[in-house]
Amino acid sequence: QMAFVSHSHRDPNGTYTFSSRPRPVENRSKYREPPCEQTHSNYGNIMYDRRVVRGNTYAQHIIPTTAQPDPAEILRQQEIRRRAIARRRAREHLKPKTPEALQGRKHIDVQTDLYLEELSDVIVATDIECQTEAFLDKPATPLFIPAKSGKDAETQIEEGELFDFDREVQPMLEVLVGKTIEQSLLEVMEEEELACLRAQQRAFEELRNNELAEVHRLQEQERRHSEEKERRIAQQKEVMKKERETAEKIAARAYTQQYLADLLPAVFTSLRSHGYFYDPVEKDIETDFFPWLMDEVNNSLEKRYIAREMLDTVIHDVTQKRLEMFKELETQPDKSDI
Repeated sequence: QMAFVSHSHRDPNGTYTFSSRPRPVENRSKYREPPCEQTHSNYGNIMYDRRVVRGNTYAQHIIPTTAQPDPAEILRQQEIRRRAIARRRAREHLKPKTPEALQGRKHIDVQTDLYLEELSDVIVATDIECQTEAFLDKPATPLFIPAKSGKDAETQIEEGELFDFDREVQPMLEVLVGKTIEQSLLEVMEEEELACLRAQQRAFEELRNNELAEVHRLQEQERRHSEEKERRIAQQKEVMKKERETAEKIAARAYTQQYLADLLPAVFTSLRSHGYFYDPVEKDIETDFFPWLMDEVNNSLEKRYIAREMLDTVIHDVTQKRLEMFKELETQPDKSDI
């Protein structure tokens, strides 16, 4: 049996290579082995190699060779592996098994198919030999030569019977000389025509240059006229604007004068009525003299009123006394008569 040897390495530029030596097919039993007894086989086909990436690789994050592994990712992979082992062990415990064999006995594989066949680990091999007859080497194939057909004939041609150089070359020379002269004439005519074309082209260019100069002059003149026109229009607009502003100022001044003609007297009258404009003498008379005068007049009138009251009281008392006296005098005569 040949050992299975595989080699895999990664080049410095990041290319992964894999190589393995050929090996024979392993001898497997007819029935599937229990999961616990199955051995992991190293596949030689890259289609079954887990290291081969399948699908879209644009969005995959490829970790470079020199990068350090992530500790969190290592712990997560270990946790996943531990859980898978635990689930496998749980399935093995829950899977129904054949009871253990009794003491002195053992379990063996038994065929339950309808047609039985003999099972044996020894393969029967028989050697059989046979001898073939010796063959001679094939001779070389001869060259194929077709059969001759027709009749041979011959004739004799003397010198000068088929071709006379001086007579045969004359038409060719005529054609060559004629073609040469014709080509020369064509070239001369072409040169003359080209010269005429150049002269016409120069005349056309001169005419065109003159026309372009005239066009440029007219354009420049039109441009100057346009600029002058725009400048005159701008000046006229500025004059009209100033005239309009002057008219507006005059109208505003006239309206202001007309408005203020009635406004100023009314304002001064209102201010004067509210006491903002006053005569100092008049103000002094109104604020100082008139109050003193009114106080003095009030005092004098009060004194007169008091005097009048006192006089009225005296007159009333005197009148009362006189009246009493007159009454007494009237009663006394009556008493005397009695």
